[in-house]
Amino acid sequence: MILRIKDLREDNDLTQSRVAEILMCDQSLYSKYERGEREIPLKLLVRLAEHYNVSLDYLVGRTNKKEINE
Repeated sequence: MILRIKDLREDNDLTQSRVAEILMCDQSLYSKYERGEREIPLKLLVRLAEHYNVSLDYLVGRTNKKEINE
């Protein structure tokens, strides 16, 4: 699965530590999510999609459209 979490974090000028705070997890664990060493739980993907205001499909690389269809 292609995650865009690193690209979105960098595009928003956030550190891994800041995103880890948002997700309420340890920075080292978040780093493993970015590197694909650990699978990120769905609830954290939802939280990231909400934070970045993008769809889950965009976040996981299923579409290139950032917009959320309502």
